[in-house]
Amino acid sequence: MKKYTLILPVIVISQFCCTSLWFAGNGVMNDLVLNFDLNSNSLGHLTSAVQFGFILGTLIFAILTIADRFSPSKVFLISAILGSLFNVGIIWEGNSFASILSLRFFTGFFLAGIYPVGMKIAADYYEKGLGKSLGFLVGALVVGTAFPHLLKEITNTFPWKYVLITTSSLAVFGGLLMVIMVPDGPFRKPSKRTDLSAFFSVFKNYNFRAAAFGYFGHMWELYAFWVFVPIMLKAYSIQHPQVEFNIPLLSFIIIGIGGFSCVLGGYLAQIVGAKRIAFLALLLSCGCCLISPLIFAIEFENLFIGFLIFWGFVVIMDSPLFSTLIAQNASAEIKGTALTIVNSIGFLITIISIQLINGIKELTDSNSIYVILALGPIFGLIALRKEIKITVGKA
Repeated sequence: MKKYTLILPVIVISQFCCTSLWFAGNGVMNDLVLNFDLNSNSLGHLTSAVQFGFILGTLIFAILTIADRFSPSKVFLISAILGSLFNVGIIWEGNSFASILSLRFFTGFFLAGIYPVGMKIAADYYEKGLGKSLGFLVGALVVGTAFPHLLKEITNTFPWKYVLITTSSLAVFGGLLMVIMVPDGPFRKPSKRTDLSAFFSVFKNYNFRAAAFGYFGHMWELYAFWVFVPIMLKAYSIQHPQVEFNIPLLSFIIIGIGGFSCVLGGYLAQIVGAKRIAFLALLLSCGCCLISPLIFAIEFENLFIGFLIFWGFVVIMDSPLFSTLIAQNASAEIKGTALTIVNSIGFLITIISIQLINGIKELTDSNSIYVILALGPIFGLIALRKEIKITVGKA
């Protein structure tokens, strides 16, 4: 395995560069509102547009088994280039709310050829120790997702368009790096034809289904939390006027800390098992949802920030572990398709939770609304109560 020493770092760097497209719009949301005369609820709608594009993209990629029929690295590159073009298109001054929604939608569509395909590439190289490998990979996604917030803070004295230009440039670099440095993996078993039945047949496997349901519960909470982190910080500062937060920097820290937790979770999974660590992380994040109203009420900003950092730490730790369980319980010929299918359904769930919170926020200013996010972890914990047996190696 020594000859593959550089493969994982390259995949991680490429994934980080390309997934920075995901929240690029969120990082400059205030600027978009001012420059294009958008309303205050645009954040939820623009984020949901990315998620919806990702869902449609993953459905098409899965039904056509693209990641299993073609070289994953080439699929990754093409998706990175196209995603970057739609991302940078937002800087056009003639944009309207509808055109920005469309651009974010197509950015999300081509992210379907980046995130799950990156996991597929890792699974093609690391049959053993997959949990650790995916921990690094999802960690890269997390930091990439948080990066636009940091970039906004760094480039605060420069035009907001620099954030979009930089993230698009990074995506192209990441795609080129992947196709040049990462050939098809030794455990790849290409599918010879389109298998439309694969979309449904994967769920016949009980262990696969249990892992997938746990992942769905996790996704109900994850992206809604990420999207509303800046809103939570702003709401706390409004409720406690003596507090003044650096929202872009804190948003990066709160979301980005999950990158470390993914890596840590991958290592812990090798010791005690992926299912146990996933269960613990889901339980802790569920607790964060439930006690969040109490933390908002406490007039101690360091405790509030610490709470959000801890929530950001545990909310994502289980993600690579669920992906590990899913990959290990899918046959090699449709592993890429299986990961893509589960991603597709998971991100459909994120739209529902994001729009639900967004809709409730129009009706009330109460900070108790985030308790609703506990419904997903509770569902996931119920799914994980039943034994999930690993069919290939250790996590």
